[in-house]
Amino acid sequence: MYYCPLVTVVTPCYNAAASIGRTIDSVLAQSYPNWEMIIVDDCSTDRSLDIVKDYSCKDPRIKYFKTDSASGSPSVPRNIGIENSNGKIIAFLDADDIWLPDKLKEQVQFLHDNNYEFVYSNYEKIDAAGKRSHRQVIMPLRSNYWDVLETCTIPCLTALLTKDIIGNTRFKSIPKEDFAFWLEILKKNVDAYNTGKVHALYREQQNSRSSDKFAMIRNQWYVLRKVERVKTVVATYFMIKYLLYGFLKYIK
Repeated sequence: MYYCPLVTVVTPCYNAAASIGRTIDSVLAQSYPNWEMIIVDDCSTDRSLDIVKDYSCKDPRIKYFKTDSASGSPSVPRNIGIENSNGKIIAFLDADDIWLPDKLKEQVQFLHDNNYEFVYSNYEKIDAAGKRSHRQVIMPLRSNYWDVLETCTIPCLTALLTKDIIGNTRFKSIPKEDFAFWLEILKKNVDAYNTGKVHALYREQQNSRSSDKFAMIRNQWYVLRKVERVKTVVATYFMIKYLLYGFLKYIK
């Protein structure tokens, strides 16, 4: 019997009626059986609630939670997911992204076989309608604190890490909350490792936070200077590398 601990999948959801069904379906299709999916609704005003509850009625592994009020970012929903998780391992999946069927099975085994605490993978871009483009984004094989500080090399939709290494760390309600979260985790004398495989599909949306390139640049600078307190000269060097890396990802 292969290593098969419970994995908690944390999914923030806000007005994702057009995509949340396919996201849930991709978790249901996992070849790895031992998971729970915590979907945290950030006070959606569309049919997201009805869709999620329909799935949760059919499969008790899918659990619905709701924020007290609209927070406007994934941080609060993700934190609610972590705090209500029962899994030994935590994975993150946004409500418009998709996992490939062996994502959990191969990542959990990779984590166990190598005695790692934090792993991630490559991903492929899909358009807003979900059409695959075969535009693969290949991430570094290993990432430490300084690697991530330079270019934010860990895609949230592929990240999987032990609950022990998360500990009391939570997402901050700031720009680029996942970037800051990874940095805080990696400060705990831990590195993250890439499986070397494509395990997820990232949906490009015209109105998504990541589509606003100027805001992304501004927010990257904010984390470097205000959160991590990186000196101006060093932060400028990191920004140049971040922009170059972002351009290379964009043209793929």
